[in-house]
Amino acid sequence: MVTTTALEEELRRLAGSVPDPELPVLTLEELGVLRAVHLRGADTVEVELTPTYTGCPAIEAMSVDIERVLHEHGMREVSVRTVLSPAWSTDDISDEGRRKLREFGIAPPRGGRTAGPVTVTLGPTRTAPGPGGSVGLVDAVEPELEPVCCPHCGSADTELLSRFSSTACKALRRCLSCREPFDHFKEL
Repeated sequence: MVTTTALEEELRRLAGSVPDPELPVLTLEELGVLRAVHLRGADTVEVELTPTYTGCPAIEAMSVDIERVLHEHGMREVSVRTVLSPAWSTDDISDEGRRKLREFGIAPPRGGRTAGPVTVTLGPTRTAPGPGGSVGLVDAVEPELEPVCCPHCGSADTELLSRFSSTACKALRRCLSCREPFDHFKEL
């Protein structure tokens, strides 16, 4: 069993408090990309980050911000290492992170804390009330999939406008009730 020192816990708290450069409403800890912090000497630290996807352009900005924060805390040498395995998943977003996304107007990923890979299929783009008022995808092949609810009014009557939005990890949707567009953090 690996033991963590009080200083490593403090350094992790500091590194984890860095805002995500693409979603500044979330910290790196809430986003779940901060994997580990290892003290390698009295003033040397190694930080492990897993990007949301392999080609994520924000990883460099995250690394620079972590280095700055830890240098300010007295660490002379800071190295940030990218770790690709295990891969990041939207299951890694904390409950607090999901709450903040919703409050910021971004629909958080559906479900949560699943085991194993997420099946991705191309299909209907709208969600609508079904028999008895239950909500599912129109002509859905996966009726158990939760609808993407509008973060503004809560309606499940939404449509996909684009599979990609301001970042590759988000889709652009529109609520058919309040007519507001919104980002949806896609499930990975």
